[in-house]
Amino acid sequence: KSDLVVYELLLRDFLSRHDFQTLRDTLDYLQRLGVNAIELMPVSEFEGNISWGYNPSFHMALDKYYGTPQAFKMLVDECHARGMAVILDVVYNHAFGQSPLVQLYWDAAQNRPADDNPWFNPVPRHPFNVGYDFNHESAATKRYVGRTLRYWLEEYHVDGFRFDLSKGFTQKFNTDVGAWSAYDASRIAILEAYADTIWQTNPEAYVILEHFADWNEEKVLSDYGMMVWGNMNHQYLEASMGYASDLRATSYQFHGMDQPHVVAYMESHDEERMMYKNLNWGNGSGSYQVKQLPTALQRVELAATFFYTVPGPKMLWQFGELGYDYSINHCPNGTVSDDCRLAPKPIRWDYRNHPLRWRLYQVTRALIELKKAQPALETADFDMDVTGYQKRIWLHHPDMEVVVLGNFAVT
Repeated sequence: KSDLVVYELLLRDFLSRHDFQTLRDTLDYLQRLGVNAIELMPVSEFEGNISWGYNPSFHMALDKYYGTPQAFKMLVDECHARGMAVILDVVYNHAFGQSPLVQLYWDAAQNRPADDNPWFNPVPRHPFNVGYDFNHESAATKRYVGRTLRYWLEEYHVDGFRFDLSKGFTQKFNTDVGAWSAYDASRIAILEAYADTIWQTNPEAYVILEHFADWNEEKVLSDYGMMVWGNMNHQYLEASMGYASDLRATSYQFHGMDQPHVVAYMESHDEERMMYKNLNWGNGSGSYQVKQLPTALQRVELAATFFYTVPGPKMLWQFGELGYDYSINHCPNGTVSDDCRLAPKPIRWDYRNHPLRWRLYQVTRALIELKKAQPALETADFDMDVTGYQKRIWLHHPDMEVVVLGNFAVT
């Protein structure tokens, strides 16, 4: 787990044909980059067409938009042949109205799940809910989730799951985000039971949580063997743009964890793109301007150096290795609006032909290979001085001493 490098992708915005077969044909690119896991955003049947997939209706059915079950099996097999794991992004906080579990017990008068629905709460139990909220204390829900997880492991041989909005797996009603995020023993028990179900089928499977709860709770989950997302988007974007930033939270040790179970990331499907921020809001001094493309790309190289050399698992978002510079809120008409967050984004494979962008790819590739090849980059004995503009990392290992130095100032 410590040398895990995950490539998160949305098939729709990664490949023009957006299917499993074409992704299988594209694995050379990802293998050369050096990633050892692919995390697919939800591929189970979802409502509508323009979606990231977080509005599920059938948890055991592949969405036909992405291809056939046989094509998916072939993709998984080919990934395994190349030493790459396949991790599925799964959504069990909620389901949407086309789900038969919603429709079977429905209160038409109040337009919500009925009080006797064995799977869903009539009223959501937390403030971030969308769709209809699963009751994870219900025996029926536990059976359903367990059965569907086993199905993906046994039928398709996937290597694990990333649980969307796992903090929502609680029956403690709360509209206050801070209180909802507080330590919750009942939520821990639910997640541990799901992890046990997964590990009974595949003891080596990855269980990754988008949790963002109290770190004491996340440490308990980590000690149990699960991994948690570590959102470092804001910190690395600020550093890349040339502003003050503290990168210490990249380290699992900063959070009091004993195991390297924080999957840190600079970008994800849910966060703004570093190059977009650099080109639009980058700092500068005199002739040195982060808003200029060559400098903006160099800043991403610098940020990546202080990302991949921190021990612990890492994740990158698709095309980040080429300096993808369209906003997460980019609209098809070229404007930027919050309303376009889920809209299709330009697919820019032509960025490979840009020398400076291809250099970023090569730098990212070299850092990933260094991370995987050198035990010193997975040491538990390291120090970080990364709160100022001049940042340093020291890695201590019997094989070698490593010092990483970088100047994030613009003067």
